[in-house]
Amino acid sequence: MQARHFLALSDLTRTELDFLMRRARELKQLQREGNLHQPLRGRVLGMVFEKSSTRTRVSFEAGMAQLGGSAIFLSPRDSQLGRGEPVEDTARVLSRMLDVVMIRTFGHDILERFAAHSRVPVINGLSDSHHPCQLLADIQTYIEHRGSLEGKRVAWIGDGNNMCHSYMEAAALLDFELRIACPDGFDPDHGLLDRTDGRASIERDPMVAATDADLVVTDVWASMGQEDEQTAREAVFEPYRVTSAIMAQAADDALFMHCLPAHRGEEVDAEVIDGPQSVVWDEAENRLHAQKALLEWLLLDED
Repeated sequence: MQARHFLALSDLTRTELDFLMRRARELKQLQREGNLHQPLRGRVLGMVFEKSSTRTRVSFEAGMAQLGGSAIFLSPRDSQLGRGEPVEDTARVLSRMLDVVMIRTFGHDILERFAAHSRVPVINGLSDSHHPCQLLADIQTYIEHRGSLEGKRVAWIGDGNNMCHSYMEAAALLDFELRIACPDGFDPDHGLLDRTDGRASIERDPMVAATDADLVVTDVWASMGQEDEQTAREAVFEPYRVTSAIMAQAADDALFMHCLPAHRGEEVDAEVIDGPQSVVWDEAENRLHAQKALLEWLLLDED
């Protein structure tokens, strides 16, 4: 049977996403209660990192251990990918030795090429185009605090980046309104925008985008690999900082999310991210639980 991959949120159906969210909450409760749950004993996760990360590595490695399996960390120095081996060859070899592979990389095409030649499930731990694992955590967090996102209004404020793309796919899948406030020249992919069937739209004014929003989300202005653009981006994105004034435009019970790491005083003010509407720490923790549900589903569904 061909392996099932998770490269973008759109790889899931609504039914599958709803299942993963229920299972993530169940696994979180089991963990909180101290109940041992190890269905993945003997299974091995390979983690290929071309981009470094705190939360991605710890959540996947800890999650695999809690499920009874193990994880192997591979940096560019630890694999032949960093020495120019074709992606296809690495995929053919690793998928004969591992049960599942998570890749955190730059170009999304690397993930697609790897998955096309892999015998085992491949998970997108982040690419320049999508960050679907973070969306699983974000959706789980919103459900825990406010219930379903269906019919809600979400304001994305900042760069039209990989996180924005994954929110666009979430809007189409979960049927909520997404208002994207970004500077001209930093739009998300317009082809993907068209595929949201009108659920996502671009609004240049962040105050307008945040009006009556149930959730306000942002991300860093310069992602990894864009460090040389930092100064130029700061000038362009200054009006897009999430401030208390922007949060005041949102609904009274609106939540604030950020995938982290955050730069206080840049894309978000400290009083917002450290304030009562922020759920970023629950959001960060839920990377662990949502990815455990994903790993369990991808591996046990094949049996």
